Amino acid sequence: MQNRDFKVKKLREPNAAKRYIVAQKDLPLHCPMDDMSLWDSHPRVYLPIETTGEAVCPYCGAHFSLKTD
Repeated sequence: MQNRDFKVKKLREPNAAKRYIVAQKDLPLHCPMDDMSLWDSHPRVYLPIETTGEAVCPYCGAHFSLKTD
């Protein structure tokens, strides 16, 4: 077997922070997000943030704000 250089992507701990700033590229918004580990989190839920610019996850209470550029 050959030695290969594998890059391991470090995922954020889900539900660790209670406030997240998200950008347009993160839409459609869901919690947990793509860069969060899933094994110790709640089921994925999509959050409607486009209209108000704010959303709260009903499972973990994380507050998301849409960054305006």
